[in-house]
Amino acid sequence: MDTLESPDAEALERWLRAELGGDGHVRLTRIGADTGVANALFELTWAGRRLVLRRPPASKITASAGDTSREARLLAALADTAVRHPRLVVSCADPTVLGSPFVLMEHVDGFTPVAPLPQAFATDPAARHAIGVELIDALAELALVDWRAVGLDGFGKPDGFLARQVDRWLWQLDSYRSREIPELGFVTEWLRDQLPDPGPIGIVHGDYSTFNVMFHPTLPPRLAAIVDWDTATIGEVLLDLGHVLARWDEDGEPPTTLGATDNPDRRGVATRAELAARYAARTGFPLDQLRYYEVLSLFKLGVIMEGHYAAELRAGTAPEAARFVDTSIGIIADAARIASGERS
Repeated sequence: MDTLESPDAEALERWLRAELGGDGHVRLTRIGADTGVANALFELTWAGRRLVLRRPPASKITASAGDTSREARLLAALADTAVRHPRLVVSCADPTVLGSPFVLMEHVDGFTPVAPLPQAFATDPAARHAIGVELIDALAELALVDWRAVGLDGFGKPDGFLARQVDRWLWQLDSYRSREIPELGFVTEWLRDQLPDPGPIGIVHGDYSTFNVMFHPTLPPRLAAIVDWDTATIGEVLLDLGHVLARWDEDGEPPTTLGATDNPDRRGVATRAELAARYAARTGFPLDQLRYYEVLSLFKLGVIMEGHYAAELRAGTAPEAARFVDTSIGIIADAARIASGERS
């Protein structure tokens, strides 16, 4: 069993026997790199079952970060919907089992569609195009869920959601601000001045991109599951679309910070216009204010990434802080380019 911050293997095995039945020894294998800022992922094998365990990150920039109880509630609500997601198995709120609460989900076989793509996908322009289409179709399915009917009343505060966003994220930034961020003032003022009327309300993933979806391992491209639901809420669903498109680079453009189409070979990749049209056709939602949601999504992301930079500074971990030093600055600069019309 791999290390999980002083885990008690026997305690976990007792818990698994009580919750899932079966017997034997548990095996945990880390999935992905330990960034220290994202929820930790482990493949868990127990009694012949292959599951995924998610627990909060070692470094949390806010008290609510990595809230596995919210993720568990959301996954349970999605169980009978068309939304593609990992099936919830069980959650544990008792921090004595592993040192923190955690959630167990069914394992999803597949890959995250960021560079380098699997060979069959990387060399096929039609496949790269289909990845974008699938990304949008899955998002449209989420946006159309009747959130009240699936039991998510009280999961968020949809009234006034859009109007609260600038102040909400500036409040978070002020809780750890340690430096000036160029163009933050321009972006903030633009968001206040351009605030549109409220848009469609539904389940918002909160970090929807190619980094947080899984595709089936074989052609043709099929999105298997949307993952990492710990930032989900009820609010303006167009914020998720804005998040996708703001980071979706096209041929001939300089790459955005944390861009979602980071494969240097972009032949066949769908354009932002194509993806927006696809979403509109699937949902029927008007997209005349889409630029606002793109800028807001990057403003929010920049604030979050600045929090990771500030956390590493406070911890005195200079090498880790260095990896974040330009990230939030670049993201806010990307937001300013979109707001000013430099990038369509």
